[in-house]
Amino acid sequence: MCLLITNIKQLCQVELSSENKKKVSGKDMAVLPSIDNAWLLVEGELIHSFGEMATMPEMQADEIIDATGRLVLPTWCDSHTHLVFAAPRDGEFVNRLKGVSYEEIARQGGGILNSARKLNEMSESELHDQSLVRLHNVIGQGTGAIEIKSGYGLCEEGELKMLRVIRKLKENSPVAIKASFLAAHAYPVEYKENKEGYIKLIIEKMLPRVAGEGLADYMDMFCEQGFFGVPECERLMEAGWKYGLKPKIHANQLHFSGGVQAGVKHKAISVDHLECVGDEEIASLMASETMPTLLPGAAFFLGMHYQPARKIIDAGLPVCLATDYNPGSCPSGNVPLLLSISCTQLKMTPEETINAVTLNGAAAMELEGTYGTIKAGKVANLIITKPIPSLSYIPYDYGNGNVDKVVLKGKWA
Repeated sequence: MCLLITNIKQLCQVELSSENKKKVSGKDMAVLPSIDNAWLLVEGELIHSFGEMATMPEMQADEIIDATGRLVLPTWCDSHTHLVFAAPRDGEFVNRLKGVSYEEIARQGGGILNSARKLNEMSESELHDQSLVRLHNVIGQGTGAIEIKSGYGLCEEGELKMLRVIRKLKENSPVAIKASFLAAHAYPVEYKENKEGYIKLIIEKMLPRVAGEGLADYMDMFCEQGFFGVPECERLMEAGWKYGLKPKIHANQLHFSGGVQAGVKHKAISVDHLECVGDEEIASLMASETMPTLLPGAAFFLGMHYQPARKIIDAGLPVCLATDYNPGSCPSGNVPLLLSISCTQLKMTPEETINAVTLNGAAAMELEGTYGTIKAGKVANLIITKPIPSLSYIPYDYGNGNVDKVVLKGKWA
């Protein structure tokens, strides 16, 4: 099937070079290559060609869309989510409003442990069906590539159940999906006094099964005070590498945990959260290929201080943005809202936020060769907006939903 989109007000995030751009860093993040008054041709699942309307050649297409007044962008690449979960945690939301801290809720058996109890009581089929609804919702908001973590099982069968659900979503959805194995999300109650026993369970029992069944792309862990320390995380990352699971790491959300440096040391694909970033973390990242991934939606929902995005970008580093969609600290996979928060609270420009959640989001999932920009030969995952005055209107008009249509692999989503 051929789809031709004409009279595009602005075709954003275009890539004209024959070499694949891997990521955008530093001052370059403020630049979003675009073509005004453009056309774009999709052939099959791929972008075939594009250019200015004034130079559009004669061509045939099965469907022609007039995009007058509309922008076309690559779909969002959301590289950090916990989209597979059993139930919301709205009761904890009310407790936090009354002054109970996130850490205290966790100590009382809430938080991740609460989600684990509910998930282990739910059937795999019901868990899949609920998660599929959420996946369809985020696709409708423009997401075309997504990473989904386990981490609410906290036992061998629960973690495998989650990863099987993620695999089924991947098999039956046009959206690109990467899976992360996150058994090291919290210590289950039965291992509260035997933390070494849980580490061994992950490494010696869970990990061989996860790798043997091909259920995950990445090995993730929550490096934080009260959860998993740097020595434990380093053991887990080393074990993951032995099974071909590259590391990602939750780092520096609540404290200066050393997680950034540990992630860089073990060649993590990304270090995620980063509310606490100083000169040492910046220096460590500067000497690496690890992607700094910011999750301001969680800081917003928890009422915490935000990530120092300007410090990171001004140092010349890349920044990725992701939603952290999860039932406790960020129950939203709405990327346009994420862009608004990033502009108003992290002081990022609209162009920087789009770069952060397209090409850099793709890079944080190792998908930059096929997703994240408008380039001939890349997968035709596209957002067509409603008629809007400018690119900056997307984060400006927060909460109102300016994504009109989504194309995934050349077909309407």
